[in-house]
Amino acid sequence: MRSKLLFAFFFLIWILLLSRVYYISIKSNDYYEALAKQNMIKKEWIVPIRGEIFDRNGIPLAVNNVGFKIKLAPGLKNKKELGQTIDMLIKDFADLNATKLRRRYLKKDSVYNHHYIEVVPFVGYERMLPFYTRLSLSPLVKIEPTFKRFYPNKSVASHVIGYVSRTNKKEAQKDPVAKITGIIGKSGIERYYNRYLEGEFGYKLLKVTAFNKVIDVLEQVPPKQNHHLYLTLDLRLQRFIQDLFKDKAGVAIVMKTNGEILAAGSFPEYDPNMFVSGISRQKWRELISDLDHPFTNKLVNGLYPPGSTIKMGVGLAFLDSRKLSPYTPFYCNGAIKLGKRRFRCWKASGHGEVRLIKAIRESCDVYFYEGSLRVGIDKIARDLRKMGFSQKSGIDLPNEFIGVIPDKEWKMQKYGQPWYQGETVVSAIGQGYDLVTPMQIARYTALLAKGKLPTPHLAKSFIDKDVGAKFEDVLSPVQKRMLPFVRRGMYEVCNHPKGTASRHIDTKIKIAGKTGTAQIIGIPQNEKKRMKEEELKYYTRSHAWLTTYAPYNHPKFVVTVLVEHGGHGGSAAGPIVSKIYDKLIELGYFKEYGLK
Repeated sequence: MRSKLLFAFFFLIWILLLSRVYYISIKSNDYYEALAKQNMIKKEWIVPIRGEIFDRNGIPLAVNNVGFKIKLAPGLKNKKELGQTIDMLIKDFADLNATKLRRRYLKKDSVYNHHYIEVVPFVGYERMLPFYTRLSLSPLVKIEPTFKRFYPNKSVASHVIGYVSRTNKKEAQKDPVAKITGIIGKSGIERYYNRYLEGEFGYKLLKVTAFNKVIDVLEQVPPKQNHHLYLTLDLRLQRFIQDLFKDKAGVAIVMKTNGEILAAGSFPEYDPNMFVSGISRQKWRELISDLDHPFTNKLVNGLYPPGSTIKMGVGLAFLDSRKLSPYTPFYCNGAIKLGKRRFRCWKASGHGEVRLIKAIRESCDVYFYEGSLRVGIDKIARDLRKMGFSQKSGIDLPNEFIGVIPDKEWKMQKYGQPWYQGETVVSAIGQGYDLVTPMQIARYTALLAKGKLPTPHLAKSFIDKDVGAKFEDVLSPVQKRMLPFVRRGMYEVCNHPKGTASRHIDTKIKIAGKTGTAQIIGIPQNEKKRMKEEELKYYTRSHAWLTTYAPYNHPKFVVTVLVEHGGHGGSAAGPIVSKIYDKLIELGYFKEYGLK
């Protein structure tokens, strides 16, 4: 019996051993074969070349300078060998820093790394040529082709184009191409269309030895690259406007009424080239501490009180309520009294009897005070939001702000406080809590000109398709019928002797528009004689708006200008707007109207 048990035990052991041999040699063959292939086949990514950006006429706005990156072999733990290799590089390229090269190398070197380590991200093509052959012969040095983003027009349209810079860890986790290339779009068009511009990887399947030496190329798939992008911008116009804003801060937008943007400047601008390889701390501090905010894209991130530019939309809300008609009169004697407070008109002597067209033409505050008290803030706010305020315009730029068009519910949610009638009257003239972006004002002006709200856009065409216009039908039937009254008021702003902009408009084409003076400090109501803008310190002066469209009878273009701390809309912005229209005529945009 004991011998049988012993025989059974040995038999069981042999069965288990044979089972394990069978599993390892037969069943696990696929698994170990895959591991073996990993040891001898390597996948090498082929980095795509970033697409370039052009204006509407094919003039380059963002291009790639061709050059080389320098890598060192891994595993150079011998300090002498690493030092000699770095010294060799510095001998050829005197501006390189030995300490920085060593730090970059040691940061990525480890026993687990079998890839060459990048120590010099870019050397220009012409500069590398004299040394290329000699460096390539060294087994410790690897020279690879690369590119570096370059903005040939420097600061022109910098807030629209944006810039690329080094990828951070968070961005690398989300974007596999940026992880390998080490660069990503950080702002403007470069960021908004980053995935399109950067293209897609290609790859090589390489057969290698245990020592990582390539024996054969098994498969090669080219990258999808050179995804070029054409913008609606006209660089000639953009340059011209930049010159007009020399020594000024503010915004200028030139847009077709279908949403195509011909020029968009946020001033002052900055040179995006300084971000490509990394900006110095000193230069960064200079940018962010400048009181004119050159690094802020004021087109979509600048929030300003709209001032009197909002009055046409408020007027349409009055008419849509049916509590007022275009002929409803109010009498302006220079102010209204509400409780214990006086709310003044900008004209101390008053405007006399005022109806809608005159109220727009001469920007009478009292008309809008009185009308707003009849109609109420909720109706006004609701209609203004439909006209594109307190919402994104939809432009193809990142991080667009929405601004504020307040009402009773908004204030209760924001501050936990009730709404007061005094807040209604100041909101009706674009002050108080009201905040808008210049892009919203330009879009709203196109709505007044054509009756439909366009979506502004900067992309004109991709590789194989053009970008079409998009519109929203937001006006009520009553508002559509009443638009001619609003347009007439805007025409008289720029052409009637008493229009707030007429003395400052001098251009060959008939335009319609609206001025606005956006206060940035409160004026005490007990101040009997209001201080003149030019008497105020510069950074306490009001912002000056002028938003326009042309031609008056067949609207095709919108020009919106904001001069920060400019004082009065007509005097500060009128000459700039006039020159922009003259430039549009010179460039042939009004040929169909017989103007050259």
